[in-house]
Amino acid sequence: MNALRRVIDPYLLMLIGTVVLASLVPARGGAAEVAEGVATAAVALLFFLYGARLSPGAIWAGLSHWRLQGMVLAATFLLFPLLGLAVFWVSRSWLAEDLRIGLFYLCLLPSTVQSSIAFTSIARGNVPAALCAASVSNLAGVVITPLLVMLLLPVGKVGVSLSSIEAIALQILAPFVAGQAVRRWIGPWLVRHGRLTSAVDRGSILLVVYAAFSAGVVSGVWSRVSHLDLAVVVLLDVGILALALAVTTLASRRLGFAREDEIAIVFCGSKKSMASGLPMAAILFAGQSVSLIVIPLMLFHQIQLFACAVLARRYAREGEVR
Repeated sequence: MNALRRVIDPYLLMLIGTVVLASLVPARGGAAEVAEGVATAAVALLFFLYGARLSPGAIWAGLSHWRLQGMVLAATFLLFPLLGLAVFWVSRSWLAEDLRIGLFYLCLLPSTVQSSIAFTSIARGNVPAALCAASVSNLAGVVITPLLVMLLLPVGKVGVSLSSIEAIALQILAPFVAGQAVRRWIGPWLVRHGRLTSAVDRGSILLVVYAAFSAGVVSGVWSRVSHLDLAVVVLLDVGILALALAVTTLASRRLGFAREDEIAIVFCGSKKSMASGLPMAAILFAGQSVSLIVIPLMLFHQIQLFACAVLARRYAREGEVR
């Protein structure tokens, strides 16, 4: 339980504190532009560090396990979108539209990088394959997520265009490529100082959350969401995650994957990235109630951390008795 609290509680409190801060002291006017600029720079730095830490050898080793990579991509960009589409239409008569869009949007996002690898390691799974799967998912999501949003959300809800995909690529993909280019010089140092990447990961999310919620407070969007709506979103988030975990686990076993590979598939295939999702939402849903649209993603992020921490410990205990 102490390990679980170290993973979840402090960061959850920081996220809540950031929302409270944005509610009480929102960034306005020029300050809002500065906050958005700093958040954008922090996200770019994060993906630069991801690129600088990731070994090309690990990439190729992971890609060679094509069945595992295919399972993760299918779960991320096929299973989840189908779940999101079902939730979007089923909830159309009893949930605020922006929250419905948010639930659908989180299902179109790539997997996480940091926590997918961390939980795979705790559970004694195939870490190199998880590293590759999570990284490939994030890079593919730069293009796949906007396209899925454009194809599956009703016309007129989002402004997906070539320019929006280019903006996402510049913020996420370009820094990653730059990090790969300088990896030989700074990569080993970053591997030895993993806390730096973790700090930038969490800090960039807090900055994006503050900028998004500040904009929401200034525009008055909070008057349009009720406590009941939030409770419904939590229940739907839990249901989506539970189905994803069940399907990835059962499919891995039915297809004969080794236990270590199953663990990587379950943790990489059931997670959604807030580090990628928040900045992409700011671009894809520009001019809309972004602060409401990202609420399902923020809640899902905490729910998946809790659920996967418990699941990773269970996998580890089962591995000890084998």
